[in-house]
Amino acid sequence: MATVLIVDDESNLRKVLSTLLTRDGHATIAVGSGEDAVAAIKKQPVDIVITDMRMPGMSGLELLEHVKRTLPGLPVIVITAHGSVDTAVIALKNGAFDYITKPFDKDELKLAVRKAAAVRATNQGRLNDAGDTPGRFRIIGQSPRMQELFAIIEKVAATPSTVLLTGESGTGKELVASALHENSERRGKPFIKVNCAAIPKDLMESEFFGYEQGAFTGAVSSKPGRFELADGGTLFLDEIAEIPGAMQVKLLRALQESEFERVGGVRTIRVDVRVVAATNRDLAREIETGNFRDDLYYRLNVVPVALPSLRDRREDIPLLTEFFVDKYNKRLSKAVQGVSPRALEALVAYHWPGNIRELENVIERMLLFSENETVDFADLPEDVRKASPGAKKADLGGSPQRATLEQLGDGSASMKDIVRQATVEIEKDLIVKALDETRGNVTRAASLLGISRKGLQNKMKELGLRDPENKA
Repeated sequence: MATVLIVDDESNLRKVLSTLLTRDGHATIAVGSGEDAVAAIKKQPVDIVITDMRMPGMSGLELLEHVKRTLPGLPVIVITAHGSVDTAVIALKNGAFDYITKPFDKDELKLAVRKAAAVRATNQGRLNDAGDTPGRFRIIGQSPRMQELFAIIEKVAATPSTVLLTGESGTGKELVASALHENSERRGKPFIKVNCAAIPKDLMESEFFGYEQGAFTGAVSSKPGRFELADGGTLFLDEIAEIPGAMQVKLLRALQESEFERVGGVRTIRVDVRVVAATNRDLAREIETGNFRDDLYYRLNVVPVALPSLRDRREDIPLLTEFFVDKYNKRLSKAVQGVSPRALEALVAYHWPGNIRELENVIERMLLFSENETVDFADLPEDVRKASPGAKKADLGGSPQRATLEQLGDGSASMKDIVRQATVEIEKDLIVKALDETRGNVTRAASLLGISRKGLQNKMKELGLRDPENKA
């Protein structure tokens, strides 16, 4: 739930927006002018501002400038009349999060608010977690590999050169892209992020370059694309290898000429955009298989930056662990003091296929279930414990064979009891791994295990894994 400030001089529209957003789970504050909005923001914190562009007194653009100056990071969605899209584009270039045209589509508005709420939560988390981090550019690390990366960022950030970030998933490519933008002369301009893998292929051109009214069914008004919104700033193209071949040709032209046409348009639009691209794939191999154009690769690969995996910078794991413990203590209202030396040794020894993202998830999960002041070796996931050089079979758990001979020998359990115990442990281990792989999504975990969702919920309750109620 977000607290949304609605600013419009039309009382009926304020009521409609308040009702719509309240039903969607948000709290709303409605005022009739820009001046009243400024006063409302001073009285209590808000998460999102929705403002009309044209109002008596302070206009929507003036309110946007005030918010940008006094509360940077607070998303502002502007509402504009059907024929004033150019004004909305100006607002976007001045820092507005999104715009909606009148008459607005309810689903479009709700989606825009949800996206803004997610961005607000992320921005607040980064501000709260930034602190005095060991490293530079808000990136944690003191290892030689990270010092090399910091030196590259320092040299390249101020230039307009295109940068290609490569590395495994979870190594922090978006953080590096953000650092390049924030340490350049473009830092006051837009930083537009595009996940190429998340855009349907048939919508990619309109997302990149925008479209004109009537260009296709549903195009009731003109809309700028990501290149246009990033004019003067930085465009971050994540998962660049996912762009289909036909789109690669158009992207190459936009990068080479700094110009393009909207879908359904004839006017050539010129932009000044610095491009940072990222991929976790081997683009040289993608070129060999015909999935990626070599000319686009050479255009992107002006400044190649390879991000090290976490196992190649193990010296930084204690720093990252400390940072994430502090972060999730605040977020989960915990008071864990740290990680025991033996647990830390296991964390450093583990190979971390998911890199920093996996480490963060493990720390969050350990703190979530921790009942002690210190996270110990036994609290670690089994895969991490197995990686510890000093791990013994008795420490690892989850191995149904570990005590069977001893139990049979001393008569403490029959073979039937041991088989039942082993079955329970195997079931528990499989369910935990499935939940880890699906990030706690019960429906997907059930599909992975080949059982019904209800059956998995019953098993989870039976094994005491966690309360499955209200889980997806």
